[in-house]
Amino acid sequence: MIAMSITPENLVRHELIGLRVEIKKSTNSSQVGLKGVVIDESYKTLKIEVKFGEKTIPKENVIFIFTIPNGTKVQVNGKVLLGRPEDRVKKKLARW
Repeated sequence: MIAMSITPENLVRHELIGLRVEIKKSTNSSQVGLKGVVIDESYKTLKIEVKFGEKTIPKENVIFIFTIPNGTKVQVNGKVLLGRPEDRVKKKLARW
């Protein structure tokens, strides 16, 4: 089986752990601008390793900017990421 590389089009169906992420927009203004690496993911949250520890960020009401391995930045509405990671990876998604 050949592993599919991460592209802007298929990012939401891939594993997010290990990707660099920045929070562009959030209903919680203290989260805007946070940058780090995704270290864990649950149904409704992403855990991000930031400069001084870890932050758990709810996916809903947040706009994330992920940096994929080739350096491309991809903006993703957190609502698209809601769900168990293992289910999201299998889910068929319309163009988001």
